[in-house]
Amino acid sequence: MTRHRNLGLVAAGATLLAAAPLSAIFEHWTWLIESAIAVGVVAGAAALARALRAPLWGQVLGMLAGLTLALTWLFPAGSEILAVLPTPATFAHFSELLGGSVRDMRSYGVEVPDTPPLLFITVLGVGAVAVVVDLLTVGLRRPALAGLPMLAIYSVPVAVYVDNVPPVPFVIGAVGYLWLLGADNVDRVRRFGRRFTGDGRDVDVWEASPLAAAGRRLAVLGVAVAVLLPLVPVPGMNGSLLDSLSSGNGSGNGTGRPGQGGAPGKIDLFAALSGQLNESEVADLVKVTTNEPSPFYLRFGVADELKSSGFEVTNPTGRPVTRDLPNPTVRDVGGVERRQYEATVEVTRDLDMPLLPVYSEPIRTEDLNSSWLYDDDRQIVFSNRENSRGKRYSFDYVRSTYSPAALRAARKLPADHPLVRRQQTKTPPVPQVTELVNRLVQGKATEYDKVRAIYDYFSSDNGFSYQLRTEGGTSGEDIVDFLTNKVGFCQQYAAAMGWLVRAAGIPARVAFGFTSGSNRNGNTYTLTNRNLHAWTEVYFDGIGWVPFDATPAYGVPGSTRSTWAPDTDAPDPLPDQPGAPNTGTDPEESPGAVGSEREDQDTDAGLALGEETPTEQAPVWPWWAAGSLLLLLVLALPALRRLALRRRRGRRAPAAVAATEPDVGVGPAAGRRMVVVGADADQARADAHAVWDELLDTLVDYRVPVDRTETPRATADRLIGGVLSGHAESVDAMRLLGRAEERARYARDPLTGEPLAPALRAVRGTLAAAAGRRTRLLAAVLPPSVLQRWRLTVADASGRMVAVTGQARHRLLRWNPRRLLADRAAR
Repeated sequence: MTRHRNLGLVAAGATLLAAAPLSAIFEHWTWLIESAIAVGVVAGAAALARALRAPLWGQVLGMLAGLTLALTWLFPAGSEILAVLPTPATFAHFSELLGGSVRDMRSYGVEVPDTPPLLFITVLGVGAVAVVVDLLTVGLRRPALAGLPMLAIYSVPVAVYVDNVPPVPFVIGAVGYLWLLGADNVDRVRRFGRRFTGDGRDVDVWEASPLAAAGRRLAVLGVAVAVLLPLVPVPGMNGSLLDSLSSGNGSGNGTGRPGQGGAPGKIDLFAALSGQLNESEVADLVKVTTNEPSPFYLRFGVADELKSSGFEVTNPTGRPVTRDLPNPTVRDVGGVERRQYEATVEVTRDLDMPLLPVYSEPIRTEDLNSSWLYDDDRQIVFSNRENSRGKRYSFDYVRSTYSPAALRAARKLPADHPLVRRQQTKTPPVPQVTELVNRLVQGKATEYDKVRAIYDYFSSDNGFSYQLRTEGGTSGEDIVDFLTNKVGFCQQYAAAMGWLVRAAGIPARVAFGFTSGSNRNGNTYTLTNRNLHAWTEVYFDGIGWVPFDATPAYGVPGSTRSTWAPDTDAPDPLPDQPGAPNTGTDPEESPGAVGSEREDQDTDAGLALGEETPTEQAPVWPWWAAGSLLLLLVLALPALRRLALRRRRGRRAPAAVAATEPDVGVGPAAGRRMVVVGADADQARADAHAVWDELLDTLVDYRVPVDRTETPRATADRLIGGVLSGHAESVDAMRLLGRAEERARYARDPLTGEPLAPALRAVRGTLAAAAGRRTRLLAAVLPPSVLQRWRLTVADASGRMVAVTGQARHRLLRWNPRRLLADRAAR
């Protein structure tokens, strides 16, 4: 019974380790604490049932009852008996939690918050897996099958995680499974009593046998391969926006330092933007067609949480895009004009993320399923199950324009406003920023005037300039370094303005998307990685989020300006000049600082790295061609090795010079015998051995049986009576080769002066003629003799390694504390 109890505890621990991948889904660790409680109760109920010698079905009922009690205590409805005994209202509450979990799974993006429905479904699932694992491991003694329910837990983050699931939780779960198998193995071995080695040495149960040790090594190798193999990059496969999160190589990050937010797929929008803008290659990412004459930026993400490291992304929530979306045209606000347009977006395969680019305030979508959700506060479309690669969809949207008068009429947000409660007006304490903001907004009566004062500060008149290469500082604060150096690109300007606006007590956030660029064909815009952009959005009471782009317009192709946020670096036009900003309610955008001249530019020089100019995306076929050549080279290695051996063996030795030597005989009949005096006898033997080795390899290549224990004469007779029979020339050649090898092995004087190479060619020709076409092809392309020699070499090396590691392990075991204590007890 103690044995079963220990194995049951191991099953419970392995279940908790297998649940480690769920950490990639939740923001906090509440799920783990509650799951551990449920699994502990299940394990305790199983141990109690076995102590009472309950049958297997009784043990299962006991574990289910324990799980029910744990769920009742963790998720009470308020009508329980003694806080743990459920009532009908408890099960009704459980049903509501199950329904709520379905809604939450469709509404939240990973990482999800600790909502009761999601925690309930998680604890219920982990507890059920604990019941099944205990049943298979202890009750049915089939621990290998327990890997299936444990794998089911891992499939949950795989199903909802758009990006790759982190490998560490998978390794932890695999360790739990191996622990379970090892514990069961030890338990089985204990039943057979004590073990002994071949030399009579006592072996403890914890010491693995050679076979078990080999199995453990294979298991560890399998886990390592499963984790590392997906991480190996494939040449020619172009990375996506999310693949380049760590590719940004700017020397500084300014206020736009990569955040650690948990949007779907754990997107680091700041790092992604920095990496793509610093790419030397230009890649098409999106094609958008719209009937709006001068569209604003196409957006896909928002960073709305401000920490000392900068703005970070938070988890979106939303409704399926297949439902009715909010329509802002129903709100009539003076000074705000709203017009409805249509757009169609085609995402290339180079843009892979769980977010879809859309214009602000979409009101209807087409060609998207219910897996895509819309967050009406952040105005983004996201998914927990799909990604944007290759998507094509259409949507209707509302374009809002604002008059400065309408924005000036906006009141300050009350203290009970949701944005204020979510602390979107709070900033980390940085005295330099506070001092600057107080100086900029001094004397400004309205919220808009404060925002404009901050917006106007980021101008060339105040020393600000656009560069992709930012500069570091010594202040210890990125925001202070940027405001001091006044050099950066869009993410620094957007984050800095958002920080300063929040410091003024006004909600602000950073939005990410695409400018309209300069590649326009009619109503279709082709947007590349160079058109990725970040800007600031400020919230005004009664109006909503209003965009402000503080980045210098000359550095951004397709930059858009408006009457409420004009280009601060452009010269002020005279009132009677065309193109003067209209202060009415119909503001029009100006495409950058230099007007229409920018429309003819593919990219601004400020986007280039150093002195280099952007190049078109490199074709993929050279990578595939190089990979194919490399593969052919690898496949040709056996044939090349066989050819090299044949050439080395075919080198002829120096011609032998024969001479006579008196025979130590008696009488006139005593003759004279031929000996080698001018040639090296060792060289003659080496030549005979080389020809014989080549013959044996030829036999292996043509699938003729080879017995290396045979004498040369026996091998020659076997071949003459078999495959060479009926070929007189080959028979004579085979007799010569056999006699030469025999003399080289056993005689004092080797055979010299004989045509061994022609004899070998004659035998090889007969063997090739007798072999089939497939055999001849394999002998030429993948010679079995070379492959066999390589296999033997690897086997020998592996054997030596196993012997060395076994000796080292045996020496280390001498100092094992358990063995030392056992030896002391024996004495």
